[in-house]
Amino acid sequence: MKKVTIFALSTCPWCRKAKQFFTDKNIPFECVEYDLAGKEEKDRVLKEMTRLGGGRSFPFVIIDDVAVEGFNPEKYEQCLQA
Repeated sequence: MKKVTIFALSTCPWCRKAKQFFTDKNIPFECVEYDLAGKEEKDRVLKEMTRLGGGRSFPFVIIDDVAVEGFNPEKYEQCLQA
C-alpha cells in the first residue's frame, strides 16, 4: 500500500474533500492540519512542500514521493495505481 500524507487547513472545504476521498476508499493517511500546528511543524511542512516542488496551496497530498497540489481525485487515482 502506498503511503499517503495530507497537509491541510482545518477550515478548508477542499482539504475536507481530499480527506474524505481517501476515507471513502479505505486508504489510510496521515494528516497534518497546518493551521493548527506549532511553529516547528509548520516549518517542517513548508520545507517538505518546497522539496517536492510545490507552492503553498492546500490540500497538499503526498502519495509515496509524488506531490499533488489541490483537490484532484483523478490525479490521486493515477498516483495510487502507478
